[in-house]
Amino acid sequence: MNSTLLLASENDLNKGLSRVIGRARTALLERQEQDGHWCFELEADCTIPSEYILMMHYLGNIDHDLQVKLSQYIRRHQSATHGGWPLFTDGHFDLSCSIKAYYALKLAGDDIQAKHMERARQAILAAGGAACANVFTRITLYLFRQIPLRAIPFIPVEIVLLPQWFPFHLSKVSYWSRTVMVPLFILCSLRAQARNPFQIAITELFTVPADEEKDYFKIRTPLGTFFLILDRIGRKLEPWVPTFIRKRALRRACEWICERLNDESGLGAIFPAMVNAYEALLLLGFDPAHPYCQNARLALKKLLVIREDEAYCQPCVSPIWDTAFAMLALESSGPAGALSLRKAADWLKQKQITTQRGDWALRRPSLPPGGWAFQYANAHYPDLDDTAVVAWVLERSHLRAEYLDAIEKAIIWTVGMQSKNGGFASFDVDNTHTYLNEIPFADHGALLDPPTSDVSGHVLGFLGRLVRPELQHVLDRCLAYLRSEQEPNGSWFGRWGTNYIYGTAHVLIALEEADIDIGEDWVQRAAQWLISVQREDGGWGESNDTYFHPERAGHGINSTAFQTAWALLGLMAAGHAQSPVVRRGVKYLLETQQSDGTWNDEYFTAPGFPRVFYLNYHGYSLYFPLWALGCYQSKLNKQVELT
Repeated sequence: MNSTLLLASENDLNKGLSRVIGRARTALLERQEQDGHWCFELEADCTIPSEYILMMHYLGNIDHDLQVKLSQYIRRHQSATHGGWPLFTDGHFDLSCSIKAYYALKLAGDDIQAKHMERARQAILAAGGAACANVFTRITLYLFRQIPLRAIPFIPVEIVLLPQWFPFHLSKVSYWSRTVMVPLFILCSLRAQARNPFQIAITELFTVPADEEKDYFKIRTPLGTFFLILDRIGRKLEPWVPTFIRKRALRRACEWICERLNDESGLGAIFPAMVNAYEALLLLGFDPAHPYCQNARLALKKLLVIREDEAYCQPCVSPIWDTAFAMLALESSGPAGALSLRKAADWLKQKQITTQRGDWALRRPSLPPGGWAFQYANAHYPDLDDTAVVAWVLERSHLRAEYLDAIEKAIIWTVGMQSKNGGFASFDVDNTHTYLNEIPFADHGALLDPPTSDVSGHVLGFLGRLVRPELQHVLDRCLAYLRSEQEPNGSWFGRWGTNYIYGTAHVLIALEEADIDIGEDWVQRAAQWLISVQREDGGWGESNDTYFHPERAGHGINSTAFQTAWALLGLMAAGHAQSPVVRRGVKYLLETQQSDGTWNDEYFTAPGFPRVFYLNYHGYSLYFPLWALGCYQSKLNKQVELT
């Protein structure tokens, strides 16, 4: 193609880009809140709305109108393929989710002879029945007295009294684990029992009577067997625990919870911890009118998304994350929009945690705070991922000079949170006590918060663009960690986004920001892997099944806008902006934008916990495509200028 035709082609593409980008920018700006931030819906599987119904029946305080709407949502998400409930869009049958969904619908009044209930029951029984559910589901069933106490792990409240040097200590597990566990210690130690006002049981979901089930724990390793033996010894010794020790432990656990109640954002700002905390406070004798209980209840209600005919409950909210990427998308895709961006940046600055020393300070007692949480408020648990992205966005913004103090505090805190292996985790330092994954409580495999490639990449991108000699050692260690984590095929695992496409793209973006030589073989191997998994329609699509089957990395579902955007951003960062592969990906985004300026968001975009819990960030299908198209337009314009 001669230069004249090439220029005409580029001009035509630019016009299409401008139209699509304009619609997307309008859609994004329309969703900005009055105070400057963005917060899109964050949807999970049917476990969460089911647990909301279960909570109402546990308390004996049932909002019937809400229950009707939650039930409708649960029914709508039942799989037509296997009859149960999956963990993500078009996913395989999940036993524990299906048990909770079935129980919630039965509590809500669904007839077990109805076709949808019969299909669900058959699927559950075919998978081994309710006795084979995961630990969290079995604890719920115990609270409703559907299974005996021996069916759940021994988690006495005295655990909160253990010293830090002990093999098990709260600081040795992740933030989400400890906020969920401490209230559970109280509930299980005091033998809490659901009110269950209609005395609804699910005996039909057991292949043998619950009391006759012999093996509730599926142990596969010698270490797991050892921990199970300790579990059984502990049960036998529990009656001999002195009363004053039990009272002291209950008081310590209560104090721990109350210190972290987080006002109207709730304990840990995550739904399971909020529910457990509310139920534990009531069990300890707090009056429902007490401010702690009122705030806990309000925090739960604020997670509800209620529509005219149905409702669901979010596992948490994502305003910091959404706001940072919305700013990035707007700044990358056109004229700055100074007022909108200034309001967003000011809002983010106000949310920086600069005085509260959270649980992380146990490992870093002399480190000053300076991070951001994921939610509106979660001062005990700032998130390194959010902190790196927010500080990165502020640092690269045209408003940078006005936020230097916030950026500097973020640098100090982030650098201080580097783990021994050079990587960065989400909330803690060196949270890598892998032997704890063998305890009976940890069958979900998500007890810990080790460093991950995607978080480390975001930190590398933020710190690397600063070009400060004093940070070089931190960057070198982080880069070495990332190189050690690269898969043989060139990709990186995605801990907080699905999956290898997310991990690979975000590491490549970080390498460009840190001015790493993108021509190096290991960088180009990553780019070639992204190219190799492009679909025929020009997009990219990877299923959450790849957390079960890594050999399917990069494959498994139809193309999605958010994964296509990730891949494009990664390839452009690796120097492939002018390639036919990128052009085809851009064309896919141009052709699939909806009339309202957004893209389809039906697919779940990220794991909460790989293989256990998944999320759909509804903002991903707007701000990531806008960011990618904005970057492409910028590079295209530069190329046209050169031509």
